[in-house]
Amino acid sequence: MEIVTTPQRKKIHPHKFTLWVAIGSILMMFAGLTSAFIIKSNMVGWREVAMPRIFWVSTAVMLASSLTMQLALKAFKERKMINYRSLIAVTFTLGVAFVIMQWVGFRELWEVKRIYFTGSTGAGQFLYVIFGLHGLHVVGGVIALLVMFIKAFFGKTKNYSSVPVEVAATYWHFVDLLWVYLFVFFLVIG
Repeated sequence: MEIVTTPQRKKIHPHKFTLWVAIGSILMMFAGLTSAFIIKSNMVGWREVAMPRIFWVSTAVMLASSLTMQLALKAFKERKMINYRSLIAVTFTLGVAFVIMQWVGFRELWEVKRIYFTGSTGAGQFLYVIFGLHGLHVVGGVIALLVMFIKAFFGKTKNYSSVPVEVAATYWHFVDLLWVYLFVFFLVIG
């Protein structure tokens, strides 16, 4: 008698699958917006926008938050909960700092550089829409980090499934890389 075995396929967790579908949708949205920016930038009367210096600092903050998020995930998987709590708190703080720096940068664009949302030409409209949409996604990530922070410090049940932390880390790295792409895009093309 011969025993026949079929290899088990490793299935992706439903939360991870949903996240990847959402990431794909978000990427398509930003690809469409940046493509429209390229087309519009070739029109007569186009006005370029110089990036506020604080956006450079916010980029460094975002990259640092991605590092702390990855270290938090590693600490969680290794069951080093004190390290995890500290790192998730730092990541949350850096995420809030990024949002605040973006707000300061946009106020500079509005008040100092006189880049407004109105008008028929110019990068200002695209900048506000594209960076604004990115900001909303970051705020969503900061809210997720806040929930993770609260659960890490005040949660009554101890759930050691790493899936929520992995999903949050993947999303956070995504918004980080998306910011770097958008920032470089506007520096080079805008």
